[in-house]
Amino acid sequence: MIDPVILKGFRDSMPQEEIPKRKITSILEKGFQSYGFVPIDTPVLEYSSVLLGKGGGETDKQVFHFEDNGGREVAMRFDLTVPFARFMAAHYSELALPFKRYHINKVWRGEKPQKGRYREFIQCDFDIVGVDNVQADFEILSMMHHSFSLMGVNGYTFHISHRGLFNTFLEKEGIADKSIDILRAVDKLMKIGKDSVREILIETIGDEKKADKVLEYITAGGSSFLETLSVLETLSGGSSEGSERLRAIYALLSEVGIADSFVLDPSITRGLDYYTGIVYETFLDALPSLGSVCSGGRYNNLASLYTKETLPGVGSSIGLDRLIAGLEELKSPILQDSSSSDVLIIYRPEELARAEKTAYELRRKGKRVDVYLEPNHKAKRVFDYAGKNNIPYSISFKDDEIVLKNHATRESRVFSSVSEAAEGIEA
Repeated sequence: MIDPVILKGFRDSMPQEEIPKRKITSILEKGFQSYGFVPIDTPVLEYSSVLLGKGGGETDKQVFHFEDNGGREVAMRFDLTVPFARFMAAHYSELALPFKRYHINKVWRGEKPQKGRYREFIQCDFDIVGVDNVQADFEILSMMHHSFSLMGVNGYTFHISHRGLFNTFLEKEGIADKSIDILRAVDKLMKIGKDSVREILIETIGDEKKADKVLEYITAGGSSFLETLSVLETLSGGSSEGSERLRAIYALLSEVGIADSFVLDPSITRGLDYYTGIVYETFLDALPSLGSVCSGGRYNNLASLYTKETLPGVGSSIGLDRLIAGLEELKSPILQDSSSSDVLIIYRPEELARAEKTAYELRRKGKRVDVYLEPNHKAKRVFDYAGKNNIPYSISFKDDEIVLKNHATRESRVFSSVSEAAEGIEA
């Protein structure tokens, strides 16, 4: 016998887990489409040369890569952004720009498994490529807010920063040549704390005063978004393209009435090398230790790895598995319904045709209907089936009438038509 085990960091997904997950992705897709975004897909496997070296040294260590049966060096996608850059280079002439896409699929990283973090997980990406302006940056942020609102998530905050503004600060301090290592150190602030980051910065920069100056920048704050922005402008030498972009984005967020969900947080840098403008991470207010559940930024040079065409982009990614882990802990209503159907139809052998006709009519009315496939049933077995599938109602027949039973209350109601019974089934 083969032991039915799975690899560490990988999981089976049971129906009671998969049903709410599919409900969330369906909600997200409708939200993305309401902004005019279209779906795409890319291969799980890419040539290693396409993926390796595009996300930075830390990411490369986590990429699953190997030699295939044909002797080719291949790798499994570690995110959906780098394959998207390759996709854009390959299909540039076929697409209308600006191009708005969304992509919901699995990615793989060989990192240490922990709560809400696995080696195989689902990302929900949405990007705008072909334009670099305030409107595109704002639209991604707006769609992030819209998505969390549609999912019914309570208590979330979007933390925004700007890599260009941070780079302006580093240039002012004369340490721009060490920007990549500094960015990766700053990106660990929430995980390892201020003192540990300071030690890394001192070692990286080689100057204690300049290291403290970086810490001053990334921990700068104010009583409002604009007050914090003013502090950052002072530290970076005055108004700049990055600070003005943030100011314009905030004006739009305020205009549509969603600015309260966004804070300016200079400690947000995103460790990946390809970000060039705004960057952001999203935290559930009640579970900050869970980490970011939606992150991204502007990446104006990523596609240049594969094409000479200028393809500026901005996008975001919802880490679905981590988000669900947080929603489970918060007992979010969106995860409470894992029913496979709205109603289970049970019948005697001579009632088969009537059962199937009733099911057909209920489905046309938008109900999810499961016809029990064993007519010579025992009551205990039927209700065990309904219980394991979280089906809230069952229908049986008595003469010309339809009997609708509520499994939660054990109460039965009698109807004379399928239309009446359908109204008795709460969605």
